[in-house]
Amino acid sequence: MERVSIEMEFLFRASPAILYKFLTTPDCIIRWFCDEVDIDGETYSFIWEGAEEVAELIDDIEEERVRFEWDEADEGEYLEFRMRKSEVTGETILEITDYCDDDEVDDQKKLWEAQMKILRRETGG
Repeated sequence: MERVSIEMEFLFRASPAILYKFLTTPDCIIRWFCDEVDIDGETYSFIWEGAEEVAELIDDIEEERVRFEWDEADEGEYLEFRMRKSEVTGETILEITDYCDDDEVDDQKKLWEAQMKILRRETGG
């Protein structure tokens, strides 16, 4: 099974500042991403239905980029969120880079689309 990167873009009316808050603060993360999260320094422990996944915050540029490296991930894999304003529409563009097995690309994209619907609702657009 080969691991591949996937990149997706989503448009939001919410500002980069609001999105950044929803990517980095526990009270906001649990509203769209996981059931529970515990943050200890740069270590984030995400919990879904009792299963824990641990990630290190390896890059954090406020209102611009957040990158996590999962403890169980293959070398060089990460989960990254990049935010920028569209000069044309004024909307915020949220770009996601993630990794999955090559036979799971469609499922992974559907998962992110579902998560982004929740995030969009929680951030007011």
